[in-house]
This record gives sequence, structure tokens and C-alpha cells, in this order.
Amino acid sequence: MFIQTQDTPNPNSLKFLPGRAVLEGRTMDFPSPATAYCSPLARQLFRVEGVKSVFFGQDFITISKDSESIDWNLIKPDIYATIMDFYASGLPVVNEEAARADTVASEDDDEVVAMIKELLDTRIRPTVQEDGGDVIYKGFEDGIVQLQLQGSCTSCPSSIITLKSGIQNMLQFYIPEVEGVEQVIDDDDEEEPTGTNSPSIPQRP
Repeated sequence: MFIQTQDTPNPNSLKFLPGRAVLEGRTMDFPSPATAYCSPLARQLFRVEGVKSVFFGQDFITISKDSESIDWNLIKPDIYATIMDFYASGLPVVNEEAARADTVASEDDDEVVAMIKELLDTRIRPTVQEDGGDVIYKGFEDGIVQLQLQGSCTSCPSSIITLKSGIQNMLQFYIPEVEGVEQVIDDDDEEEPTGTNSPSIPQRP
């Protein structure tokens, strides 16, 4: 098994590509060890000293470390070994269905919400996932789209710029009803970060 790594816009997050499926058709975010109860792989990764959060994409695992002072070269061997041992064990990545709130359209959605979800799913999420994260739809009220950033985006100092200059601009371009975008922070996540150097969300087609 050959595991590749890929940098993300967040220096404290790194994508690990095991060369096989991780989670097909969805993503899952584990911002703390307490949230990893449903995933044997996530629980094992949290045992590696220095691992702060774990995120699963369809074919990658994003690991975020505790701080910049931790050298990736010191913890990568343990992460490699953990991933390889896990896949050799035959255990499921996730052993039960966890609650999910993503961009899948439902019959209760009105036309605007359906358009927002479709745009997120087809144009925005693939780009964010390339950077080792994801964006999850949380609601739409009074012209404001509520979104949650996951994976490498969670603690990335550029996440606010990502929301404002990338995602918000695209949603407003296609959907006049959208007046703005707001980030939703879970209790397990850090306070809303600020900064510059946004990941490469396309501005407009």
C-alpha cells in the first residue's frame, strides 16, 4: 500500500491519499476524539500524538495537527502506519450511520434552496474537497446562506476569505435572492478564524 500526501491551503492540515476508497459518496468530519465514536479509523488516528482533527473524503483523509510547532515529518510515519494497519484489518471505515446535513436536495426545499444546494454540490464542494475540506449547507434565512466549513478549512486562517470572495460571490452571481454567506461554528470547532490567502474557489465561470 502506497500512501501519498498532498498539501492544503492550511499549513496545519495535510491530505493523505491511500489509493483506495475512504468514504464513497459522502464526507465526514471529526473535529475531536469524542466525535469519532462511529469510526474505527478515526479513533485510531486520534491516538497519534499531535493529531487534532480528522476528515474523510471519498478518496482521501485530511489530518489537522495541534499546532505549527509540530513537525509533519515527526508524525507522518505514525499516521502512515495507522492507515496501513487499519486497511489490513478489514474493519469498516464507519461502523454506523452518523447524522448528516449536507447538500442533498429534499422535497421540502423551495426553489431557491434547491438552487443553492445544487450549486454547492456541483460547483463549489468539488473545489473545496480538492483542498482537503468540504462545505455543508446548514440553512437559508433572510437572504443569508448558512454554511459549515470542514476538514482543512475548519482551522484555516483563510476560511472567511473563502466564504466571502469565493462561495458568496458565486452564489450571488447565480441566485439573486442570496444576500450573503455566514459560517456556522459547531461547539467542537474553533472560533471563527480570519486572514487572507483564500483557497482557490472559482469566482465566476
